[in-house]
Amino acid sequence: MTEPNKQSGAPPSEQAGLPAWLFPAGFWVAVVLLAITLLVPAFARYAVSWVMLVPVLAALYVMLSGWRHDRRLSVAALIALAGLVVVFLVKNALA
Repeated sequence: MTEPNKQSGAPPSEQAGLPAWLFPAGFWVAVVLLAITLLVPAFARYAVSWVMLVPVLAALYVMLSGWRHDRRLSVAALIALAGLVVVFLVKNALA
């Protein structure tokens, strides 16, 4: 198995497995949604939900798109998602 990013010759980055547009797009959508909440406070639930959803979508993208190219990165994303599920379940069990 080859090292990640060695095939393309690109240096390692913190966005390994992600397209360069994903987090900036998620960020700007979140900024717009949070700005809307200044005018419509009831919309805050959806804006905050989007902010929490962006990393989950990124992990899903990495897990599904990178499975054939970098299995270790995909497994790490799967473990991160499993950790989020555990936190969500424990939080709901305690509430």
